[in-house]
Amino acid sequence: MRLIALLSLCLITFAADGPSETWRFDRLDQIGGHATTILGHPRLIDTAAGKAIAFNGKDDAIFLDVHPLAGAETFTWEVVFRPDPGGDPEQRFFHLQERDPKTGQDTQTRMLFEIRVIDNQWCLDSFALSGSESKALIDRAKLHSLGQWHHAALVYDGRELRNYVDGVLEGSAPLHLTPQGPPHIPRRAYQPRQLFQRSHPPGAHDPPRAHPLPVPPNQR
Repeated sequence: MRLIALLSLCLITFAADGPSETWRFDRLDQIGGHATTILGHPRLIDTAAGKAIAFNGKDDAIFLDVHPLAGAETFTWEVVFRPDPGGDPEQRFFHLQERDPKTGQDTQTRMLFEIRVIDNQWCLDSFALSGSESKALIDRAKLHSLGQWHHAALVYDGRELRNYVDGVLEGSAPLHLTPQGPPHIPRRAYQPRQLFQRSHPPGAHDPPRAHPLPVPPNQR
């Protein structure tokens, strides 16, 4: 696959009564007011909705030392992205990782968005792990087009984890997640074919949004 370019529609939703935060991917030196560490050569591109960042899906990545959902007991995490054809069949495009403040090392606690490419289409794979519980939400029968912009969301209301593509519920499962600690975001995603760390689908990304409340995409 190629790189994916995210536009500025990526939102992360935090705790029930906390503020929301929106990151726009319209520059490389900072995202959402946070300094970036760049790997490879992600680039700015022009789209009908404005600027976006494109990744080559191989060695492009962006890292930020901030975790917008740290401490959130409930949340909504949204991303607007475009997975382009030509990438690996498994691609991670957004990764939030907790870091141990005592050792400075990453813990196993994390949340992420990935795609699985099947017959030149893709399905969403959402994963969350905190404490002793974890859950992956994936439905390989719910496939979507490559080369087009899509909206993905992960919603947690304190009891159930749900994921959506383009405002439509894809999967859900009961889950108890303890709030995550501070950063970081191994954002090697946004590689072509994807956005963040590891295998990233080439493509573009919009701004992520975060809300403190669990807000289904069709109720925003």
